[in-house]
Amino acid sequence: MTRHTDLTTAIRARQRVLGYWITLDSPVSTERIARTGYDYVALDAQHGLFSYEGMLRGITAVDAAGGVAWVRVEANDPTYIGKALDAGASGVIVPLVDDAEQAAAAVAAAKYPPVGRRSYGPMRSALRVGPKPADSNDATLVLAMIETPEGLANVAEICATPGLDGVYVGPSDLCIAVGGAFPNDPAVADVFEAALVTVREAAAAAGVAAGIHTAAGAQAAQRLAEGYTFATVSSDLTHLEQAAADHLARARGSASATGDGTGY
Repeated sequence: MTRHTDLTTAIRARQRVLGYWITLDSPVSTERIARTGYDYVALDAQHGLFSYEGMLRGITAVDAAGGVAWVRVEANDPTYIGKALDAGASGVIVPLVDDAEQAAAAVAAAKYPPVGRRSYGPMRSALRVGPKPADSNDATLVLAMIETPEGLANVAEICATPGLDGVYVGPSDLCIAVGGAFPNDPAVADVFEAALVTVREAAAAAGVAAGIHTAAGAQAAQRLAEGYTFATVSSDLTHLEQAAADHLARARGSASATGDGTGY
């Protein structure tokens, strides 16, 4: 099996998996990140700062590094899902899924007939899983995001959708969905944590994977220890800013301590 099918098998077996989030149209940095050892690299086509061409470059960069690329698509739409898969994504993360009907639509868009209604045109994906629709159907992951009040209320039915491989928590939107004024609002921390328990327990009961986006590696480890199947760590843009700010703070602190008169 390829690494792509190995990861698909691992997710379906609910084995622990770690990934990284990409928002920048920067193939070189994406390739380097994909070489660090994460099990998958997820490209954000919904809020990320790249076009279709940027998504294609990102997937190609992950492939060049020997990694596995997933894509969070722009919307639960057959066009966006099909294009991401045709470009070579091994799995799709579908945003704003509110109920089982919408989850079933996502599965149908990602699978060829007779399982679904994906249009045949595997431009790059055929290089990975072969041109046979049945092989592609077996190798392709479909993950529904739980991030709305409706999605949370219907999470058990969503998890039970035939062909759905798992659910994925968007913590910023889910925090707002449970009444937060902003992501990570401490006023709803207990309600938010209860929602996370609801999601992972619903997934476990249905025998599918539960995933979550996290702000840092330590938080990813915490969520995996709590029972989540897979976790994605932060993002390239966030880490770029954090590293630059940290170096600036350290440099200014050192300069100030030496009294070199620069004004820092």
